[in-house]
Amino acid sequence: MSSFSDRLEGRFQSAWERTDNLFRLEKPNALLAQPIMWRHPFIFYLGHLPAFAWNQICRHLMEQASFNAYFDEIFCRGIDPDIDTDSCHSHPDVPEVWPRLAEIILYRDRVREAVLESLDGARSKAVRERKPNYRQAFRIVFEHELMHQETLLYMVHELPPELKVRPQGLPEYSFQRGEPEQEIRIPGGRVRLGAALGSIEFGWDNEFQAQIVDVPAFRMGSTPVTNRQFLEFLDSGAYEDSYYWGRGDWAWKLRQGMRHPNFWLRRRGEWCYRTLFDLLPLSAVSDWPVYVSLAEAQAYARWKGRRLPTEAEYSRAACCTADGREIPFPWGEDEPCPNHGNFDFCRWSPAPVGSRPQGISPWGIHELVGNGWEWTETPFAPFPGFVPLESYPEYSADFFDGKHYVLKGASWATAADLLRPSFRNWYQAHYPYVFAKFRCVSDV
Repeated sequence: MSSFSDRLEGRFQSAWERTDNLFRLEKPNALLAQPIMWRHPFIFYLGHLPAFAWNQICRHLMEQASFNAYFDEIFCRGIDPDIDTDSCHSHPDVPEVWPRLAEIILYRDRVREAVLESLDGARSKAVRERKPNYRQAFRIVFEHELMHQETLLYMVHELPPELKVRPQGLPEYSFQRGEPEQEIRIPGGRVRLGAALGSIEFGWDNEFQAQIVDVPAFRMGSTPVTNRQFLEFLDSGAYEDSYYWGRGDWAWKLRQGMRHPNFWLRRRGEWCYRTLFDLLPLSAVSDWPVYVSLAEAQAYARWKGRRLPTEAEYSRAACCTADGREIPFPWGEDEPCPNHGNFDFCRWSPAPVGSRPQGISPWGIHELVGNGWEWTETPFAPFPGFVPLESYPEYSADFFDGKHYVLKGASWATAADLLRPSFRNWYQAHYPYVFAKFRCVSDV
């Protein structure tokens, strides 16, 4: 237990430091801002992360009495809306007045101390015997913190510039040319989806149980679709042609007044690209992957006479070799590092497609991990043998509704600890704020 405790303590400290730095990206008067209408204001998430940690570890695992039950409740759970109906899953009522910032900071710091004390307490044999899944609670809280770091940045991205604080030392943007797209033929074969119980140190409930599926041969783009390629789709008039959109997607597009990807902006007759802190000419980042919703990605694919990959096709391209071996990453067995892909904040923006050649898969496919999550056309659903997490049963089950779709890989803002082949992200088809790219496939 000692090595587990020591290792995780360091990870918690690093994660909290990054979280605190991300909250410093908003000016104090932005804490009550709600830049994405389907999400709570920033101040909620400042309290949500420690409240989640307290409820999972200190209350459920260590059975400690609460020192602030009101905060434990109001910051318990965020919103996941049904974008098309403006309804959402159940969550605590939003208070008329949020608590003061100083009170939330005090609560956060006290919870963090309690989490570290709980790590020490979990060394005792009594705790381990009473709670045999004690490690799971700590990993749930740790990965929950990492995932919220990225979703916080979705909100920061939507903030007006005057409400942001640009940090020092950001990496420079890369404006080099990207790798040209090629169609790569991947022969049919078997692929493992998910993970077997006990095969990995930790996984969320939707990652189990593993299943083996047969995948027919298909062709996949060697690189994701770029801003340049998507602009051709826009300039052709097809973005405004209902023929290429699903019926529900077209209705959403009209209702939201979508005329272009959310990350683009038209300024004085020229297309611009919105990064986290800057407005760049789209022509300068034309070889960056385009970030779009699933609905927009599917419309583009139909225009090209192609489609998006399934989760199984993605996994075959990313985790299988021509001789039938399974590999944990497209580049092989090595632990993820910046040479393998644009993830874990090594950049604070996308990079030109194919600019990490050491991360290429055995099939010759670039950046299946990094530079943006990868949309698939697979609805988010349980694998056979699914069992919800005992302490967090709603984590996945609330989203098995046919409206959420699986994303794989990682973005530049995805922590390296989340890079495992069984990890599944998911969003609704009409959610346009995700750092998500796509590539096209076709049947053989």
